[in-house]
Amino acid sequence: MNTKDILLELRTKKGLSQDELAEKVFVTRQAVSRWENGETVPNTDTLKLLSRLFDVSINTLLGEPRKLICQCCGMPLEDAIISRDADGALNEDYCKWCYADGTYTYSSMDDLIDVSVGHMARDGFSEQQARAYMQQLLPTLDYWKRYDELSDGGEFEAFKQQLIREINDLRIEGMPRLEKLNALVGSYVNLAYRLPNGTCVKFLDDQTTYLGNQLQSELGGERCFGVLANMDFILICTYGPEGADPELVLYKKR
Repeated sequence: MNTKDILLELRTKKGLSQDELAEKVFVTRQAVSRWENGETVPNTDTLKLLSRLFDVSINTLLGEPRKLICQCCGMPLEDAIISRDADGALNEDYCKWCYADGTYTYSSMDDLIDVSVGHMARDGFSEQQARAYMQQLLPTLDYWKRYDELSDGGEFEAFKQQLIREINDLRIEGMPRLEKLNALVGSYVNLAYRLPNGTCVKFLDDQTTYLGNQLQSELGGERCFGVLANMDFILICTYGPEGADPELVLYKKR
């Protein structure tokens, strides 16, 4: 689709008139009309406003002229998994797992490779193939080439280690010692827990990236422990295969 068709479709879906859209992005109705007729395209600043308004990437607004990939892990990007800056704007350079709310979540190639290998094995790669592929790919990506410039000097890694210590100090029965925390997007781990009164409650935001991990229970059986945390809380649960029958073990504000 061309930009003119995309803007018309997005405006229509949002139920906005040309006048209403023009007011929201500080242009005239005639400017909107020219966009939708294909006579002109919005300038860079207006594209940023349109991106925020419609919650789509600028790349989408322009008809996807670029094939976006995460510049940390190499994952192909689409709007649903594009990361956000601290101000909420979409950042088309990274996925939600590698960059969340202005923070880079990986400071070690080896840690990222370990996480990626597990996912790629489910897509038919052998562990050896996946590891070799990632070892070759990552050094070519912008984040790793500019790591000294872009990284936070280890501050986020120190925060993760503090969280790991706090979680291990809880000494949850049957839960093995936590060694790593990985970035996890809320929509993938936002389970509904049944409360004593029978209602089911979700505690997470689907759009937020958290830190977490899955650990096999030391008590045996198929149930696993799920660990999730951020600056504000620690959540520990158990669940069966594919997240079945989740039970909340602990929810603790930090």
